[in-house]
Amino acid sequence: MPLAPLSLDPPPFPLLRPAAGSGGGRVLPGPAPRLCRPLRAAPVVPATAEEPSSSAAARGRLESLSQVAGVLGTQWGDEGKGKLVDILAQRFDVVARCQGGANAGHTIYNSEGKKFSLHLVPSGILNENTQCVIGNGAVVHLPGFFKEIDGLESNGISCEGRLLVSDRAHLLFDLHQIVDGLREAELGNSLIGTTRRGIGPCYSNKVIRNGLRVSDLRHMDTFGAKLNTLLRDAALRFKDFEYDNNILKEEVEKYKRFAERLAPFIADTVHFMNESILQKKKILVEGGQATMLDIDFGTYPFVTSSSPSAGGICTGLGIAPRSLGDVIGVVKAYTTRVGSGPFPTELLGKTGDLLRATGMEFGTTTGRPRRCGWLDIVALKYCCQINGFSSLNLTKLDVLTGLKEIKLGISYYTDDGNTVQSFPADLDLLEKIKVKYEALPGWEEDISSIRDYNALPEAARRYVGRIEELVGIPIHYIGVGPGRDALIYK
Repeated sequence: MPLAPLSLDPPPFPLLRPAAGSGGGRVLPGPAPRLCRPLRAAPVVPATAEEPSSSAAARGRLESLSQVAGVLGTQWGDEGKGKLVDILAQRFDVVARCQGGANAGHTIYNSEGKKFSLHLVPSGILNENTQCVIGNGAVVHLPGFFKEIDGLESNGISCEGRLLVSDRAHLLFDLHQIVDGLREAELGNSLIGTTRRGIGPCYSNKVIRNGLRVSDLRHMDTFGAKLNTLLRDAALRFKDFEYDNNILKEEVEKYKRFAERLAPFIADTVHFMNESILQKKKILVEGGQATMLDIDFGTYPFVTSSSPSAGGICTGLGIAPRSLGDVIGVVKAYTTRVGSGPFPTELLGKTGDLLRATGMEFGTTTGRPRRCGWLDIVALKYCCQINGFSSLNLTKLDVLTGLKEIKLGISYYTDDGNTVQSFPADLDLLEKIKVKYEALPGWEEDISSIRDYNALPEAARRYVGRIEELVGIPIHYIGVGPGRDALIYK
């Protein structure tokens, strides 16, 4: 299904209405142009006597999704994309990762409530009828990849015949992880705050055209010479990088074994993806990280080294833009980020600590505590413009329970009072920027067991509705807990 054209029609939400009970929240000045994809109403599926309205809403939402759909992060990662992918995968034939590597951390739960932490394997793996794909835009650390597979297999999740790895994907070696740490140490107080999983150095080798790809494992006669080039370059660049012929020989022998084990997984995934589209199979694309970490659109240089926005779907899988239909943006009910970099709505006091503790905001991949703040509407609207989301998944709404007041960062301004129209590229400006907030009342009721939108407390519904008004994108999915079933379809 081709992408819907951009629309400049006013959004269907009444932008002139202030948030009720907001304590004098600012009224927006008239209908603003919509730069995101226009809203699409899902088919109305009437509930039967045997089927609750919440079940009918879920069925209607899932069945209305396009043949090729994507799930992307809208903040600085950790929004809960894996859970939505896991749920949606039950209605899709193929789930594919298009970029990034094991720096992604997707925590999901199976139907029995068992927790799984995935890093490179697509989150659709828990659904036994789903074919999973790691596309050409990803980077693959084989020791970690096999460790992840072994963990799944030991828990009864079969990967045999269900997981394909692109022969065009680049190989991430232990040397890349060592270089990642050396670079961070070299930067001192200006460190980027990477996961030290070697992602940046691997993509660097890809771009300067001396990296090794999965297809090189089919030619072990030349593999050693190519790997030697990478090791030698790292040794020349970093005095603390250890390298000799014995290390090279050990690596080559290790990768001979890896090549044999990986052989059944290797495929021309560009061909597979396009054949799947021709065969009318339903395809779900899972992004790693998020748009505010995009190498082009994020808070550079405090970003990842790939394109976790909508453009990365096409370049990371080799599918045409016209094939892509619905793109769902996943956004927390508040904002978090890990590592260094500007964070305009960050909360440094007790409220930030409370969000971190209640939301268990510690990295799936690194365990690092996440920085927490109010929901940044300016950044969210910026991501909507870039990705053209058809709908949003608001996650962790339950974490806000118990707060007397909840704030939304609705605009940026400078010291001299001038409004900043969009999310700026200038880091100096971002560090100095002021945020104008709109306050909304909180709620005390536990919402973790609610599955019907209308059963949410009025203040919670008002919060969800205000976000929709401000960004002009409907929220179709609302997370109220970590479990697979803790999702409200709206």
